[in-house]
Order: sequence, then structure tokens, then C-alpha cells
Amino acid sequence: MRASPYRPFLKGVFLFLLFGIFSQQSIAQEIEARAYSNAPIGMNFITGGIAQAKSGSYKLTTEAVSLTHVFDVFGQSGRLTLVLPYAEISGTGRTGAQGLNASAEGLSDPLIKASVNLYGAPALSLSEFPSYQQDLIIGASLAASIPWGEYNSSQMINVGANRSLIQPGIGLSQAIGPWRLELAGMATIYTSNNSFMGNNTLSQNPVYSTEAHGIYYFPNTAWISADATYFTGGQIYINGMPLSGSQENWRFGSTFSYPINKQNSIRLSGSTGVYSRTNNSYDMLGISWQFRWGGNP
Repeated sequence: MRASPYRPFLKGVFLFLLFGIFSQQSIAQEIEARAYSNAPIGMNFITGGIAQAKSGSYKLTTEAVSLTHVFDVFGQSGRLTLVLPYAEISGTGRTGAQGLNASAEGLSDPLIKASVNLYGAPALSLSEFPSYQQDLIIGASLAASIPWGEYNSSQMINVGANRSLIQPGIGLSQAIGPWRLELAGMATIYTSNNSFMGNNTLSQNPVYSTEAHGIYYFPNTAWISADATYFTGGQIYINGMPLSGSQENWRFGSTFSYPINKQNSIRLSGSTGVYSRTNNSYDMLGISWQFRWGGNP
């Protein structure tokens, strides 16, 4: 297959990639505040949520369950998270004279993420934690997806990506009174999809991103954040032939978390694209419920 006959479907390819990434990470590729924060050793979190992303007439709805465990890593706190998403994609439209319809539903690609605080987040028991006062935290993370999601090689847009991603990251969080100022960077590295629209090979250069967050904590431990992220890179190839230039995107968003009681909290989040070089911007809204338990005494 030559790349040129598929140029009319360029926007569809971008949506395929966008929705595949979004489903794989279940909002983790979204603007994520508090990625590097401290918590008592032995604490567990289970989160269930739903998010919806829209781009033109196309819509992706993702329901996800995630499980996180906090553990001791050489005297600092670390986290291990497993995300299990389910997604539905729908939409109709035209690109020039060509029609492009999307309809897919099923399990999306699971995600495993390990994060380790390297400085400023000591491993504390549940009884020790109330006396902890954050100053500067420096952390690192590594996430990877497992290509187990539903995938049909005869259609362009799927809920599974039929490829893996590996995402190393590093970040810091500085406390200033009730505020937390965060800055993080990551690279998203992709394997190839060798069954794209038949037996074609779809590959992509890494995407590099930077995130910034300003978080304010209320006296009842509720918090609200203003978020921004910048993405660049990600040039797409089919059978080694370039189909696009590099992407460049700016996104702004906000997150609000409210504690129902000591074990339960609810979180609302939203973001929007404010600039996109390749017309693959989207709007996202999400809501989730988190339950926590455990913690070493």
C-alpha cells in the first residue's frame, strides 16, 4: 500500500491515534495533577470513573477501574497502578469526498504504571503520616500498555491500539503554604502496529510532553488545580512513508477533588485543546469515585 491514497483519511488516522492513546491510558495521557505525591505505606486506592472525549462529530467514552498500592522503595514512597479500561467510539463525518465512520466498543488496552519518589516523600506509616509536611518532592515513573484491547485490522478506528506504548517520566512538586506547584515531563514511545488496515505497518515517532499544575488545598483536604500540558513530536508513518509532520498541541484543564469522608472522595476533571498544529484537538470531561483502605499502622 502506498501512503498517498490514505491522505484523505489523515484526520481519521489522527483520531485513531488519539483515541487509541486515550483508551490505553484511561485519562493518564490527560493532564494529571498530583502524579508525584506522598501517601502512607500500605495504603490502597481503587478508583472507578467515566470520561468522554469529543473531537468534531467523533466521541470516545471510556469507563475505567484502577487499583493503586503504595509501598516502600529504599525509604521513599512508591506506587504501583493497574488500569483496566472499557471504551466505546462513535461518530460519522466526511474528509473531502471520502466518508469516515467510527463504531467500536470493547475492552481497551490495560496500563501498568510504577512511580517512585526519589526525594522528599519518605516512607511513613499510617500513624506517622499526619505529622508529615511536604516541601520539595522529586519523582520518576514508568508506564506501559498491554495490547489486549479489542482490535479489528479492517477498520481504522478501534478501542485497542494493537501496539504497546512505554512512557518514562520525571517530575517535581513544591509546597508553598496551601499551594502545590508541579512540573513534569515524559516521553511516549510506541511499538509498531503491523496489522493496520490489513497487513500494513503503522509506526510513530515518540511524543514528548511537559505538564504544569497549580494546586490549592482547602482546609477540609479538598483541592482544585489549574493544569496545562504541551505535546510535540509523534510523526506518523505507514510502511515507512511519512503520512504527517510532527504534532504540536497545547491543552488547558482543571481538576476538583472533594472528600466525602476518610475513605471516599469524588473527582471532577475537564480539559480542552487550545492549539493544535494537526487539527487533532479534543475536549474531555470526566468524573470518578475513589475508595481508599489499608495502610501500615
